[in-house]
Amino acid sequence: MSGKPFTLDSNVLVYAVDFRDPVKQALAEQIVQTAALRNCLLGLQSVGEFYTASTRKGISRPADAGREALSLLTLFQTFPASADAYRVAAREAVAGRFSYWDGVLLASAAEAGCTVILSEDMKDGAKLGPIIVRNPFGPAGLSAAATAALAP
Repeated sequence: MSGKPFTLDSNVLVYAVDFRDPVKQALAEQIVQTAALRNCLLGLQSVGEFYTASTRKGISRPADAGREALSLLTLFQTFPASADAYRVAAREAVAGRFSYWDGVLLASAAEAGCTVILSEDMKDGAKLGPIIVRNPFGPAGLSAAATAALAP
């Protein structure tokens, strides 16, 4: 692994298996495959959200989503959410800066040493401590931020 540690939000993981948008699916697959070879740490929260979102939206059958979640847990080093991350998330949510669950993920990722999270669901450029949100999907493919995060 090389480069600064980064992480992926669950929306990128879901897009990688979402056949309804072939262009975004191909980009998300590229991100996940490349991230597995780079210094990408995956939040256990993202794996759980992947399973829930992909099954709830009818993108994946539970058995398929379960196999994919197990695969993600094998491919990536992971990090949990600490009690301190929940405290930060509560403060951020009350202040209106992030949703509670986004705050948990960001604070946990920061504790794990990540400096970037690739996410389409949060505002591009938003920061929480040392971590910055970058939308990986640009108008003509991968965004410059995603390309930089995935660089060797």
